[in-house]
Amino acid sequence: MKELREYILQFGYLNKQEIELINSKVQELVLHKGDFFSEAGKIPSQVGFVEEGVMRGFYINEGEEITRCFINENNLVVDYINFEANAASSEYLQACTDCKLIVFSKQHWEELSHTITGWARIKNKMVQTCMYQKSRKGPVISQDATTRYREFLKNYPSLLNRISLTYIASYLGVTPQSLSRIRKNVR
Repeated sequence: MKELREYILQFGYLNKQEIELINSKVQELVLHKGDFFSEAGKIPSQVGFVEEGVMRGFYINEGEEITRCFINENNLVVDYINFEANAASSEYLQACTDCKLIVFSKQHWEELSHTITGWARIKNKMVQTCMYQKSRKGPVISQDATTRYREFLKNYPSLLNRISLTYIASYLGVTPQSLSRIRKNVR
Protein backbone atom coordinates (compact mmCIF):
# COMPACT_ATOMS: atom_id res chain seq x y z
CA MET A 1 0.00 0.00 0.00
CA LYS A 2 2.92 2.32 0.69
CA GLU A 3 3.95 2.28 -2.98
CA LEU A 4 0.40 3.08 -4.12
CA ARG A 5 0.18 5.97 -1.65
CA GLU A 6 3.52 7.37 -2.84
CA TYR A 7 2.48 6.94 -6.46
CA ILE A 8 -0.79 8.82 -5.94
CA LEU A 9 0.86 11.60 -3.92
CA GLN A 10 3.12 12.41 -6.91
CA PHE A 11 0.02 13.82 -8.58
CA GLY A 12 -1.54 15.87 -5.80
CA TYR A 13 -2.01 16.35 -2.08
CA LEU A 14 -4.28 14.15 0.02
CA ASN A 15 -4.83 14.35 3.76
CA LYS A 16 -4.69 11.35 6.10
CA GLN A 17 -8.46 10.71 6.00
CA GLU A 18 -8.49 10.77 2.19
CA ILE A 19 -5.61 8.28 2.08
CA GLU A 20 -7.45 6.03 4.55
CA LEU A 21 -10.57 6.25 2.38
CA ILE A 22 -8.57 5.21 -0.69
CA ASN A 23 -7.08 2.30 1.28
CA SER A 24 -10.60 1.18 2.22
CA LYS A 25 -11.63 1.08 -1.46
CA VAL A 26 -8.92 -1.27 -2.74
CA GLN A 27 -8.33 -5.00 -2.70
CA GLU A 28 -5.22 -7.04 -3.23
CA LEU A 29 -5.22 -9.35 -6.24
CA VAL A 30 -2.70 -12.06 -7.01
CA LEU A 31 -2.30 -13.13 -10.62
CA HIS A 32 -0.20 -16.11 -11.60
CA LYS A 33 1.92 -16.08 -14.73
CA GLY A 34 -0.45 -16.33 -17.69
CA ASP A 35 -3.55 -15.08 -15.83
CA PHE A 36 -5.54 -12.24 -17.39
CA PHE A 37 -6.33 -8.92 -15.72
CA SER A 38 -8.66 -8.02 -18.59
CA GLU A 39 -9.55 -9.69 -21.87
CA ALA A 40 -10.57 -8.72 -25.40
CA GLY A 41 -14.31 -8.91 -25.89
CA LYS A 42 -15.03 -8.06 -22.25
CA ILE A 43 -15.63 -4.71 -20.57
CA PRO A 44 -12.70 -3.79 -18.28
CA SER A 45 -14.05 -3.55 -14.73
CA GLN A 46 -11.08 -2.53 -12.63
CA VAL A 47 -8.00 -0.34 -12.34
CA GLY A 48 -4.88 -2.01 -11.00
CA PHE A 49 -1.60 -0.86 -9.54
CA VAL A 50 1.30 -3.29 -9.96
CA GLU A 51 3.05 -3.89 -6.63
CA GLU A 52 5.08 -6.87 -7.81
CA GLY A 53 5.56 -8.46 -11.20
CA VAL A 54 5.22 -7.63 -14.87
CA MET A 55 2.10 -7.41 -17.02
CA ARG A 56 1.85 -7.13 -20.78
CA GLY A 57 -0.72 -5.60 -23.07
CA PHE A 58 -1.30 -7.44 -26.32
CA TYR A 59 -3.79 -7.94 -29.12
CA ILE A 60 -4.30 -10.69 -31.65
CA ASN A 61 -3.83 -9.99 -35.36
CA GLU A 62 -4.56 -12.84 -37.78
CA GLY A 63 -4.02 -15.38 -35.02
CA GLU A 64 -0.70 -13.89 -33.90
CA GLU A 65 -0.19 -12.24 -30.50
CA ILE A 66 1.30 -8.75 -30.83
CA THR A 67 2.71 -7.38 -27.56
CA ARG A 68 2.05 -3.64 -27.35
CA CYS A 69 3.52 -2.78 -23.95
CA PHE A 70 4.87 -4.02 -20.64
CA ILE A 71 3.73 -2.71 -17.27
CA ASN A 72 6.00 -3.32 -14.30
CA GLU A 73 6.04 -2.31 -10.65
CA ASN A 74 4.67 1.03 -9.48
CA ASN A 75 2.51 1.62 -12.55
CA LEU A 76 -1.20 1.54 -13.25
CA VAL A 77 -2.56 -1.28 -15.39
CA VAL A 78 -5.89 -0.67 -17.11
CA ASP A 79 -7.48 -0.42 -20.53
CA TYR A 80 -8.68 3.02 -19.49
CA ILE A 81 -10.49 4.16 -22.62
CA ASN A 82 -12.75 1.11 -22.61
CA PHE A 83 -12.98 1.14 -18.80
CA GLU A 84 -14.38 4.69 -18.89
CA ALA A 85 -16.60 4.05 -21.92
CA ASN A 86 -17.98 0.78 -20.54
CA ALA A 87 -17.00 -0.77 -23.87
CA ALA A 88 -15.55 -4.15 -24.72
CA SER A 89 -11.78 -4.18 -24.98
CA SER A 90 -9.87 -5.20 -28.07
CA GLU A 91 -6.76 -6.05 -26.04
CA TYR A 92 -5.62 -8.39 -23.32
CA LEU A 93 -3.75 -7.48 -20.14
CA GLN A 94 -1.90 -10.56 -18.94
CA ALA A 95 0.58 -11.41 -16.18
CA CYS A 96 4.04 -12.21 -17.64
CA THR A 97 5.21 -13.20 -14.16
CA ASP A 98 3.40 -13.87 -10.92
CA CYS A 99 1.96 -10.48 -9.96
CA LYS A 100 0.59 -8.77 -6.89
CA LEU A 101 -1.79 -5.91 -7.66
CA ILE A 102 -3.82 -3.41 -5.72
CA VAL A 103 -7.17 -3.12 -7.46
CA PHE A 104 -9.99 -0.57 -7.55
CA SER A 105 -13.39 -1.73 -8.79
CA LYS A 106 -15.11 0.64 -11.21
CA GLN A 107 -17.63 1.58 -8.51
CA HIS A 108 -14.95 2.42 -5.94
CA TRP A 109 -12.80 4.28 -8.51
CA GLU A 110 -15.79 6.50 -9.36
CA GLU A 111 -16.90 6.91 -5.72
CA LEU A 112 -13.55 8.50 -4.91
CA SER A 113 -14.30 11.29 -7.42
CA HIS A 114 -17.50 12.07 -5.53
CA THR A 115 -15.90 11.90 -2.09
CA ILE A 116 -12.41 13.38 -2.44
CA THR A 117 -12.33 16.95 -3.73
CA GLY A 118 -9.10 16.70 -5.74
CA TRP A 119 -9.44 13.06 -6.83
CA ALA A 120 -10.65 13.81 -10.37
CA ARG A 121 -7.56 15.94 -11.04
CA ILE A 122 -5.20 13.39 -9.46
CA LYS A 123 -6.89 10.54 -11.34
CA ASN A 124 -6.58 12.38 -14.66
CA LYS A 125 -2.87 13.00 -14.11
CA MET A 126 -2.28 9.34 -13.20
CA VAL A 127 -4.14 8.13 -16.27
CA GLN A 128 -2.33 10.59 -18.57
CA THR A 129 1.02 9.38 -17.20
CA CYS A 130 -0.03 5.76 -17.68
CA MET A 131 -1.13 6.35 -21.28
CA TYR A 132 1.94 8.45 -22.11
CA GLN A 133 4.33 5.81 -20.79
CA LYS A 134 2.64 3.09 -22.83
CA SER A 135 2.67 5.10 -26.05
CA ARG A 136 6.16 6.50 -25.55
CA LYS A 137 7.75 3.14 -24.94
CA GLY A 138 6.34 1.40 -28.01
CA PRO A 139 8.89 0.32 -30.63
CA VAL A 140 9.12 2.39 -33.79
CA ILE A 141 8.69 -0.13 -36.58
CA SER A 142 10.53 2.11 -39.06
CA GLN A 143 13.70 1.57 -36.98
CA ASP A 144 15.85 -1.46 -37.66
CA ALA A 145 15.43 -4.39 -35.24
CA THR A 146 18.74 -3.79 -33.44
CA THR A 147 17.75 -0.18 -32.70
CA ARG A 148 14.34 -1.34 -31.45
CA TYR A 149 16.07 -3.86 -29.17
CA ARG A 150 18.39 -1.17 -27.77
CA GLU A 151 15.35 1.05 -27.12
CA PHE A 152 13.68 -1.85 -25.32
CA LEU A 153 16.76 -2.24 -23.09
CA LYS A 154 16.73 1.50 -22.38
CA ASN A 155 12.98 1.67 -21.63
CA TYR A 156 12.71 -1.61 -19.73
CA PRO A 157 16.18 -2.25 -18.21
CA SER A 158 14.93 -4.63 -15.53
CA LEU A 159 12.72 -6.85 -17.70
CA LEU A 160 15.15 -8.80 -19.88
CA ASN A 161 15.67 -11.65 -17.42
CA ARG A 162 12.15 -11.56 -16.01
CA ILE A 163 9.92 -12.20 -19.02
CA SER A 164 9.73 -14.61 -21.93
CA LEU A 165 11.92 -13.82 -24.93
CA THR A 166 8.90 -14.73 -27.06
CA TYR A 167 7.06 -11.71 -25.58
CA ILE A 168 10.05 -9.46 -26.21
CA ALA A 169 10.30 -10.68 -29.83
CA SER A 170 6.57 -10.02 -30.29
CA TYR A 171 6.98 -6.53 -28.85
CA LEU A 172 9.89 -5.80 -31.20
CA GLY A 173 8.12 -7.24 -34.25
CA VAL A 174 10.76 -9.91 -34.89
CA THR A 175 10.90 -13.70 -34.68
CA PRO A 176 12.46 -15.31 -31.60
CA GLN A 177 15.31 -16.52 -33.84
CA SER A 178 16.01 -12.96 -35.03
CA LEU A 179 15.95 -11.73 -31.44
CA SER A 180 18.50 -14.38 -30.53
CA ARG A 181 20.84 -13.16 -33.30
CA ILE A 182 20.36 -9.53 -32.26
CA ARG A 183 21.09 -10.35 -28.60
CA LYS A 184 24.37 -12.04 -29.58
CA ASN A 185 25.50 -8.85 -31.35
CA VAL A 186 24.34 -6.40 -28.66
CA ARG A 187 26.12 -6.71 -25.33
